Amino acid sequence: MARMNERVRDYWNTHIHDLEISAHPAGTAGFFADLDQYHFEKLHHLLNLVHFDEWKDKDVLDVGCGAGVEVVRFARAGARVTGVDIAQSAITLARQNVTQQGLEAHLEVADGERLPFPDASFDLVFAHGVVQYTANDGGMVADIHRVLRPGGLAIFQGYNRISWLHLLSKVMKTPLEHEDAPVLKRYSAGEFQGLLSPFDRVDLVFERFPVKSRLHKGWKGMAFNTCFVGTFNALPRSWVRRFGWHLLAFCRKGSG
Repeated sequence: MARMNERVRDYWNTHIHDLEISAHPAGTAGFFADLDQYHFEKLHHLLNLVHFDEWKDKDVLDVGCGAGVEVVRFARAGARVTGVDIAQSAITLARQNVTQQGLEAHLEVADGERLPFPDASFDLVFAHGVVQYTANDGGMVADIHRVLRPGGLAIFQGYNRISWLHLLSKVMKTPLEHEDAPVLKRYSAGEFQGLLSPFDRVDLVFERFPVKSRLHKGWKGMAFNTCFVGTFNALPRSWVRRFGWHLLAFCRKGSG
C-alpha cells in the first residue's frame, strides 16, 4: 500500500488536472482565470449544488484541492479554508492562486487517507474527484468522517461506471482523462453508496452531462462537440439522468 501511495503521489505531481486548457504559463493570473472559467463551464452544476456562500465563517476542508479552484471560491465566500493535496506541485499552485486573489487559506501536502487533523475539526469536507484515485478509498472515507464535526456535511464525487462517458470512451476508443493514473475506480450507484456507509445520511445526485470540450481535438473532438453534445442534451433528462458521469454524494454525519 505504501508503494502504491508513492506511485499516486508521483503521478499527481506531474498530472495536475486541467493544466493544459490555458495558453498562459502555469501560476500566472491568466492561467488561474482560464482554469476557473473552464472548471465551472464543465462543472456548472457545482454552483447550484455546493452553495459556496453558505459556508461563511465555517471551517472547510478541501481534500485533493489541486490548483485551488474551489479553495478560492470558499475563501472568497468567507469560509476558513484548509486545502490538502498529495502533490506538492498542486499545493504550490494553490498557494499562488490564493495569494493572487488576495485571499487566505491554509494549504499543505497531505494524504487524504491519513489527514493530519484532530477529530471533529471541520463543518464541511469537500472531496471532489479524489476517492476514485486513491489506493484505499474506504480508508479515505473513514478519515474524512473522522475529521468532520457531528452534524457536518461531506461532499464526495466519484465516477459512474454506468454512464454516457464511460460507454462513449469504449465505443470511440478514446481514453478518459487520467486513465493512466496508478488508481482509477468507477462505481455503480450502489457501490458508491456502500463506500459511504459510515455516514448517517447519503443523498446521491447524478451529474456531469455532455458539454463542449476544449481538450479533445481532431475529428473525434469535432463529432463530440457538434453532434453528440446537442443530441444527448436534447433527450429528456428523466431518461438519461442515471447515466451522468459524476456521482455526487452529499453525506451527513450524525449529531450523536
